[in-house]
Amino acid sequence: MGEKSWYADVILPFPIKSLFTYKIPGKLTGKTQPGKRVIVQFGKKKIYSALIREIHQNPPAGYSIKEIEDVLDPEPLISEKQFSFWEWIAKYYMCSLGEVMRAAIPSGLKLESETRFIYDPGFFSPEKLSDHEELILQLVKAKKSITIRELEKSSGEIKAIPIINSLFNKKAIQVEEALTETYKPRKEKYVKLGSKITEMELNNTLSKLIKAPKQLKIIEEYILKSGVFGDNEEKEVPWKQLLQQADAGAQSLNNLVNKGILQTYEKTISRLPSPDFVAEEIKILNDDQQKVLKKIRDSFLKNKVTLLNGVTGSGKTEVYIHLIGQQLKKGKQVLYLLPEIALTAQIINRLRKVFGHKVAVYHSRYGDAERLEIWQNVSANSEKCKIILGARSAIFLPYKNLGLVIIDEEHENSYKQFDPAPRYHARDAVIMLASLHHSNVLLGTATPSVESFNNAETGKYVLTELPKRHMEIELPEIIIADTKEAYRKKKMRSHFTPQLIDAIEKALDANEQIILFQNRRGFSPYLECMSCSWIPRCPNCAVSLTYHKGINKLVCHYCGYSQPIPSKCPSCGNATLSTRGFGTEKIEDELAILYPETRVARMDMDTTRRKKSFETIINRFENREVDILVGTQMVSKGLDFSNVSVVGVLNADNLFNFPDFRAFERSFQLLSQVSGRAGRRNKQGKVIIQTSEPNHPVIKDVLNYNFIHMYNSQMEERKTFNYPPFCRLIKITLKHKNRDELNRQAKHLGDKLRETFGARVLGPEFPLVGKIQKCYLKTIILKIEKDRSIVRAKQLLTEILDKFSGKDTYRAFQVIIDVDPV
Repeated sequence: MGEKSWYADVILPFPIKSLFTYKIPGKLTGKTQPGKRVIVQFGKKKIYSALIREIHQNPPAGYSIKEIEDVLDPEPLISEKQFSFWEWIAKYYMCSLGEVMRAAIPSGLKLESETRFIYDPGFFSPEKLSDHEELILQLVKAKKSITIRELEKSSGEIKAIPIINSLFNKKAIQVEEALTETYKPRKEKYVKLGSKITEMELNNTLSKLIKAPKQLKIIEEYILKSGVFGDNEEKEVPWKQLLQQADAGAQSLNNLVNKGILQTYEKTISRLPSPDFVAEEIKILNDDQQKVLKKIRDSFLKNKVTLLNGVTGSGKTEVYIHLIGQQLKKGKQVLYLLPEIALTAQIINRLRKVFGHKVAVYHSRYGDAERLEIWQNVSANSEKCKIILGARSAIFLPYKNLGLVIIDEEHENSYKQFDPAPRYHARDAVIMLASLHHSNVLLGTATPSVESFNNAETGKYVLTELPKRHMEIELPEIIIADTKEAYRKKKMRSHFTPQLIDAIEKALDANEQIILFQNRRGFSPYLECMSCSWIPRCPNCAVSLTYHKGINKLVCHYCGYSQPIPSKCPSCGNATLSTRGFGTEKIEDELAILYPETRVARMDMDTTRRKKSFETIINRFENREVDILVGTQMVSKGLDFSNVSVVGVLNADNLFNFPDFRAFERSFQLLSQVSGRAGRRNKQGKVIIQTSEPNHPVIKDVLNYNFIHMYNSQMEERKTFNYPPFCRLIKITLKHKNRDELNRQAKHLGDKLRETFGARVLGPEFPLVGKIQKCYLKTIILKIEKDRSIVRAKQLLTEILDKFSGKDTYRAFQVIIDVDPV
């Protein structure tokens, strides 16, 4: 009897919950290991890189098994700890391991037949490429972009994926990315001696350059910097540095290149900061901060998650810095999560002043090559990536020695992933990640979420508080401006009340800055015909089109559809189309009319699509190159500007008049956070909140800085109607192109769920937007009491959905499960 064969269960990046089994051929037996990537064929023609989860000797029955074609990694890419984390996410959020894999690892590590590659023009290899590498590289170079399938076809019988993987690791090629800004490698120009210049010729050259002093100075500086012809190893000399040291212009250096004395070359360099950064000392904390720091340390000794509730401007970041410093002394890694990419621009500067090159940023606006570089450095526990500052996707990095996780602005719903799966909440998921690493967790905010504060009240978390602003600076004065009354008295100037106009003008006269908040982008939410009330709507979604003046188009914010502005109403033929409502673009436009000499900038989704756009806008505002910053909720989250004295909320009504059980909580958080941007350094600021409901309970709580009253009223309401934190929610969304078919089958599924869950089932109902991208939507909400098993509830739900999805009539349906929706 022959030796038993070996098999591997692999993860493929598909929304299928089972693993796939492949046979390990004899030649690869010693190379395979859980966590390594392998090349497999899936279906008749498709080639994918898969991850080995398990190796065994149990042959699958009932079908012919394919073999693994090759192994891509010398060492495991994914650790057992990472797999445990992935499996928890897949189980808790009811998705597949393949979907977690697709979200977790950079595109460059997910090679498949249709992956497109481009040549890196900055590629330079000190080692010779193999014949096959050279062939594949030339094929990539010849095309603008090319897929693995096309490469295999063009190169004959060569298996392209291992060679592509090798070239990718050598930075010869890059994955083509569907970003607004195609990745361009960061290159630096260097100088070296001409290829034919000897030491004797160089000495002769020096004597000839007496009449060209700038060129002579460049050569002398080059000899000094490079150590050429010296005893030690020759050093590389950057072009820019050489010109600065020699105090010479580019033309002088170009003349030396043209003479063949020097030559230039380009080199792709790391985007991570260099280790020669001079760090500042960590600041001494005040008494309140020191007490909080001690309490946090004590809670960490008991392995408790800690909630730091500190008012805006209380110095939470300085407390974080002290905790980070302690972890670095132990050689640990730190993950610092932020809800918005915009925040990283400011925080990165503050952290790098103290920790220098040890801080790295990881988020979706970075190119794949940058993300891959950080992935590799984190995996190697490199000094370059001891502190990871990132948005929610940073939880998937391969941490080896994680000591502390900080979740700043923990209340933010931006931590929740909406589409595609896994629909995880980074705040909740990272607590599980920390438990796997036995590391500490700190949640920080000025306006805790109801769920987190309830966890602190019930003893699940430890609560610490900073109730005062740093250096005893007063919290801003809040003024409520009644828009209904101002309109009645005809005192409104465009969308500005007299109180806001007065505050803006006083701030401008004092050379102070202003932030204006309007939680809607675009010029106008919609157009309306004044004759027949026709409103242009998206043909793909159940929403009106938003008018964007900058591009002079009507745009759908759900599917991206756009169309030109009609010159007359398509319904009645009259030229009576008028804008209704206002967005950030319209406010920017009207400020230019009201204050033509004032410098205005806008920060919303439309102005921040490019990678560095957040940083550019924030730096301009920090450097006082902008007087008024208009923005959506991006401007409310943790930004710190010393010269801002006035914050204006242009329309608070659309925050709390929203059909959601969290509307009052979110309104309080957003209004409190945006108010906290005023008067943070040297004097009390002023906040003007414009509303038609000045006596609304949320407005009163914000006015009195009364979080506890808001929290208690919300807890009472949620207990009455059984909403979180008194239950857990699972949202099931059904999508179909036929409205009638959707109605029939959604009712059928709702009935089946009620047979098992009874009154815990709400719906099916059409959501607020009932059609997106030509598909109709219906939602069903499942409420599970806290004292009932959520695990059992998910098992029962999975069984019902599997039966529903398994029938032929239901295969055209898309079923989306969202656990703990926000």
